[in-house]
Amino acid sequence: MPITTLTEMFLEGLKHDKPDCFLSKVDGDYVPLSSRDFYDGVRRIAAALTAFGVERGDRLALMAENGTHWPTVDYATLCVGAIVVPIYPTLTPDQAAYVANDCGAEIVFVQGAERYQGFLDERADIPRVRQFVVIDDDHDSSDTVSFAKLLTDTEPMSEEAFEASARRSKPEELATFIYTSGTTGNPKGVMLSHRNLTTNLLSASKAIEIEASHTGLSFLPLSHSFERLVDYIYFYKGATIAYAESVQSVAQNMLEVRPHFFVSVPRVYEKVINKVRENVATAPALRRKIFAWAEKVGRASLPWRLKREWPPGWLGLKLKIADKLVFSKIRERLGGRFESATSGGAPLARDIAEFFWAAGIEIYEGYGLSETSPVLTVNSPLKVKLGTVGTAIEGVTLEIAEDGEILAKGPNVLQGYHNLPEETAKAIDVDGWFHTGDIGEIDDEGFLKITDRKKEIIVNAYGKNVAPAPIENQLKVSRFIEQVVVIGDRRKFLSALVVPDFEALGNWAAVTGLPDDRAALLADPRTRSLYEAEIEKVNQDLAKYEMVRAFELLPSEFTIETGELTPTQKVKRRIITTKYAEVIDSIYERAGD
Repeated sequence: MPITTLTEMFLEGLKHDKPDCFLSKVDGDYVPLSSRDFYDGVRRIAAALTAFGVERGDRLALMAENGTHWPTVDYATLCVGAIVVPIYPTLTPDQAAYVANDCGAEIVFVQGAERYQGFLDERADIPRVRQFVVIDDDHDSSDTVSFAKLLTDTEPMSEEAFEASARRSKPEELATFIYTSGTTGNPKGVMLSHRNLTTNLLSASKAIEIEASHTGLSFLPLSHSFERLVDYIYFYKGATIAYAESVQSVAQNMLEVRPHFFVSVPRVYEKVINKVRENVATAPALRRKIFAWAEKVGRASLPWRLKREWPPGWLGLKLKIADKLVFSKIRERLGGRFESATSGGAPLARDIAEFFWAAGIEIYEGYGLSETSPVLTVNSPLKVKLGTVGTAIEGVTLEIAEDGEILAKGPNVLQGYHNLPEETAKAIDVDGWFHTGDIGEIDDEGFLKITDRKKEIIVNAYGKNVAPAPIENQLKVSRFIEQVVVIGDRRKFLSALVVPDFEALGNWAAVTGLPDDRAALLADPRTRSLYEAEIEKVNQDLAKYEMVRAFELLPSEFTIETGELTPTQKVKRRIITTKYAEVIDSIYERAGD
């Protein structure tokens, strides 16, 4: 019988009895944690939660970076019948307190003294919280205890009692609240049941190749529904889960862990390709020519690469040479055992996907939302088409509404938004279709292509609808552009806020003889000309009303910390257009609009 709850999945996953169920960095080296030791820790935390008075249906908030503490708390909470509510570790204290209060959390697990202090500063706004557990820091008071102390001083729940509690969970019971990233307004608590998540886990696992012999590198936040589901799949399939130290250390950790598989958002892939292209751009002329030749050969080989075949004849011989001289070196940076990766969370530019596939690096783009547990579609080794997000996974039905919005049905669709019945009614219509808020189209083979977010479609002064994301993706192919936001709602033409890739721009400036002072560099007419040329390359392939006619270079990157990006690296357009309102107005004033 297939599993029907996450707790059944957990008990099944333990049967792999792996000596290296998890890998974590300790004192500079990756150290394994066995299934048995992990199970012991989960039973200890389950016993501690029971001692805290946690009952079935209670909510527990978890604000922490990735690490073995995360699944320990997650599985322990689920197995005592409580509801896990992740809080992104990058949220500010008031944002974190909002989530903890809105979900009704009584217990909060929080990593680090600074985040813990943030909760204390917001204590008046979280009156239901009665117990804090602090990870990676020592605390001991009437309402606070350290995670380490719980693991060492708590007697584990007996295996019999633990398993009985775990098997009491029902498919229809709530397992978690996932709070949306909140690109507009306060985040909403997406209520997901055990059935939502297990059906998605089983269907998605059929579309991606994860085996017990594999190691997966986990570096997207586990608060992110995508990474969390994939980590569930790793555990269920018996693969080793290796935790990256941070997103910044992923490149080094790949060499240490040598993963077979990982998932990521497009931003990471964009950074990888920009780094490769920048290294090539500053290399000697012969190396640049070899790279350009290899990329051309790789792209010509795409029809075979996509079928996991080697091209015949002369093209096959050329690819063999290109692979040895160029592509193998790129794959070595992924650890040397890499087999495939999945991209989600936002559209991946086709040019970037083609580059990786040309290099023999298989990236399968998928699509979903927190509200759909999260996977709706995915490209897979058996069925892949670049420029799309794949076909619907088993159990999911898709439909395109008259206005182009993607609608979905399936056992993975949320139960509703916590305490927001009106929002729930807007999202799920009377016929049971979930309205994704994304615009797209389905081709004759069932492949879905995403155009943009419905709320982010630009309507210009002449009533033309423009999807900004595809234009932005094309612009980010330039090695000189790190980030870009296209502007133009109710305006006569499109403009853009451009964040340069300052490493690439610095190298170019050094060769060109421009000043290294950032403000002076951005103001220099030669820099402006450089970016005008990069934008014009993209404009050549766009309709007139889609062309970017003006732009401004920004001196600093959009970040999570400055509030311009969500924790999943999505641009907060409303925040950016408000923050840079004067800059935007000056762009149009100079152009006479």
